[in-house]
Amino acid sequence: MLPLPVWGLALGQALLISGNILLVSVTALIGQQIAPSASLITLPVALQFLGLMGVTLPAAHLMRWLGRKIGFLMGNIIGVAGAILAYNSLVIESFALFCLSTFLLGMAIGVGQQYRFAAVESCQPQQSARAIALVMGGGVLAAVLGPNLAVWSQGFFPSSEFIGAFAVLVGLYVFTMLLIVSLPLKKPSAAEQQKGGRSYAQLLRQPILVAAVASGSIGYGIMVLVMTATPLAMKNLGYEFSDIASIIQWHVLGMFLPSFITGRLITRFGTVPIIQLGCALLLFCVLVAQLGTSYWFFWVALVALGVGWNFTFIGATSLLTLTYLPNEKAKVQGMNDFLVFGFSAAGALLAGHLQHWLGWEMLNLVMLPPIAFAMWVVWISRRSHKRNAASSA
Repeated sequence: MLPLPVWGLALGQALLISGNILLVSVTALIGQQIAPSASLITLPVALQFLGLMGVTLPAAHLMRWLGRKIGFLMGNIIGVAGAILAYNSLVIESFALFCLSTFLLGMAIGVGQQYRFAAVESCQPQQSARAIALVMGGGVLAAVLGPNLAVWSQGFFPSSEFIGAFAVLVGLYVFTMLLIVSLPLKKPSAAEQQKGGRSYAQLLRQPILVAAVASGSIGYGIMVLVMTATPLAMKNLGYEFSDIASIIQWHVLGMFLPSFITGRLITRFGTVPIIQLGCALLLFCVLVAQLGTSYWFFWVALVALGVGWNFTFIGATSLLTLTYLPNEKAKVQGMNDFLVFGFSAAGALLAGHLQHWLGWEMLNLVMLPPIAFAMWVVWISRRSHKRNAASSA
């Protein structure tokens, strides 16, 4: 049985992702309404991921010294400030202030990405894969809650279609703050706070670390790019917002519902095969996108994209936990999330451009080379690991 803090962190992750999905559902469409040019439509989404990327290293080191609880509370306070600013920016229709608000909301989401690592610290080592999967499984609640909140909140303020979404977001962050206060999270140990450890250059000589970072970064970047382009592609094809929200909801279910078995699959079959299976599902998404643009083609492609992301991201996170000593934890976790969400920011920024220039089908084809590269890096790391094991024997 997993400890209580892991379940609490899973709920916190669910609320965090609910807010994130709500943002994904409305941010590109808000950009379409108030951006000064078509090329800037997805800039608020990209700034969200830049805020997320920029906070990862500072947040990891802050929690190393002050602890998870203080770090998570600070992240949620930033989230409240960002949601209030977004609300007011839409009232006065300021694109610049809206971009700043999504940057702050990205910072809040970036701090929350440490929930999965906090869950590992709250359980026994043999339970780590299941703890990561359970925390990510909190996204199942978010898959139901997030898109529905986006739809329901449309009627809160008749003067603006999307203002209500950010009023809801304030409530989510305040509730999460109360949850974090109630959880008995561990304080940093003396070993974690000890100075020293290997340099980044030494750490990156581990093929297993390179594979974890590469597969996690590429898988996340591709998922964000295709997911961000989806509402724009569907809107251009004449779909209603309710249909778009429904596709995003099913996509998010694909992202998080498998989490309840992903940990067990990793335990049974190994981390590398699960990451490779995730990459194969990303390839399947690209294939389906070439076959048609009816609702069900979008549905199958986005569900495959979600499940593929789940296997690559949880597999990569599980692999990452094997690559560092206690006093290297903040350094490695921060570096990993910086690169993962750097790729996510690039994907979000490129989504609008690629959708506008290339269209839906060609945009997906561009994803083939990075997916193939991720599969190759993971395969090479497995060969290297087997060779080293054989040498040691």
